[in-house]
Amino acid sequence: MAIDESKSFIPVNIAVLTVSDTRTLADDKSGQTLVDRLTAAGHTLAARAIVTDDTDKIVAQLRSWIADPKIEVVISTGGTGVTGRDVTPEAFESIYEKKIEGFGELFRWQSYQKIASSTIQSRATGGVAGGTYLFALPGSPGACRDGWDGILQYQLDYRFKPCNFVELLPRLQEHERRKAS
Repeated sequence: MAIDESKSFIPVNIAVLTVSDTRTLADDKSGQTLVDRLTAAGHTLAARAIVTDDTDKIVAQLRSWIADPKIEVVISTGGTGVTGRDVTPEAFESIYEKKIEGFGELFRWQSYQKIASSTIQSRATGGVAGGTYLFALPGSPGACRDGWDGILQYQLDYRFKPCNFVELLPRLQEHERRKAS
């Protein structure tokens, strides 16, 4: 695993979604953690929003961003636990065309190194819909740091070897092009 310095960095357009009944932009530390990290890495913050823990509202926001050709990735924070209000994974999974099983597995494996068996409470998830990558992280700044620093900063860097999500972006909708021809 390494960064291939012979390749040029390709910035990705990323939207950040915070799922919370109580957060505002002024006190959204988890969302801000993601914004700070993605912009420091050279990516573009394409959009940012906060929605309540409501499946329909989460799905509506995701669909809006999926329909926007300028947004290539959505990263959310919050609502991935096991309480009655935590519905983010259900919202995400209802619109996935393909689930990226390894994202949640890898997130929990990394998280285990820090919080041991408490990681079992995380339902972090990742997938693809409409040519857009979708990733849902837990609602703490630490979880956002772990998800970005341990997984997303590499998979969203075109130079990362042996492979990365960015090099696959142009191919995410191959099935749609086949239907059209």
